[in-house]
Amino acid sequence: MDFLRPAAWEEALAAKAEHPSAVPIAGGTDVMVEINFDHRRPEYLMDLTRIGLLREWEVGGETVRLGAGVPYTEIVERLAVPLPGLALASHTVASPQIRNRGSVGGNLGTASPAGDAHPALLAAGAEVEVESVRGARRIPIDGFFTGVKRNALAPDELIKAVHIAVADGPQQFSKVGTRNAMVIAVCAFALALHPATRTVRTGIGSAAPTPIRATVAEEFLAAALDEGGFWESRSLLTPSIVKQFGDLAAASCNPIDDVRGTAAYRRHAVGVLARRQLLWSWEEFRAG
Repeated sequence: MDFLRPAAWEEALAAKAEHPSAVPIAGGTDVMVEINFDHRRPEYLMDLTRIGLLREWEVGGETVRLGAGVPYTEIVERLAVPLPGLALASHTVASPQIRNRGSVGGNLGTASPAGDAHPALLAAGAEVEVESVRGARRIPIDGFFTGVKRNALAPDELIKAVHIAVADGPQQFSKVGTRNAMVIAVCAFALALHPATRTVRTGIGSAAPTPIRATVAEEFLAAALDEGGFWESRSLLTPSIVKQFGDLAAASCNPIDDVRGTAAYRRHAVGVLARRQLLWSWEEFRAG
């Protein structure tokens, strides 16, 4: 295994173009686990820790530009106001030591169905900025995950940043695990209310071959809120709306049985998380 250590972004792009099979590593919280268990033996590892721009972030009037290497701890401590859903998800990642090293860019690169950042990014409607020596492009998060641990990156591309809209309404994230910390999610759910556009977005993790949205549940809830005048009145939601939203979210899943949980349990848990988050989010909206 050869080790590449570019000192600048342009050098990293050139190295990736020359060695498309090179696996990027920054925090190493996913890659090193696979290597240590001999699940992966790449020909090249590319260390990106010397590239400072990957650890930079900027809050604009409407969007946060989050460098691919910004650690989870930074998101929790400094970006919880503009990115509340992602901050909640970041806080659930493993241990403080791993949160100090791991990043959203690494999570996206691994593209695990159980990646903690993915549901929150789906709910927020993020875009992934990628680049190669051929140029740069942005990939909408809805089209980023292409299969189990597969993404839409071309072999010569690297993830540079993630662009996420500043929250215009309540956002939630929660997950179910076999213990309280240092755990891969049995399932996870994220919800974002977008009052400005009167829309709803969701994200589901670890309950399908890829992270997904519960689009039917979103459409139902958006229509129910609009037709019932709830956005204007901010009145309590009816139990039937809450229940139907949870049922539709659960029905969106396509889970498997594995050592962490059964498919039936995952569907049930996603429905519970969806109902709870809707109630929490709506109470926050009513109080705002």
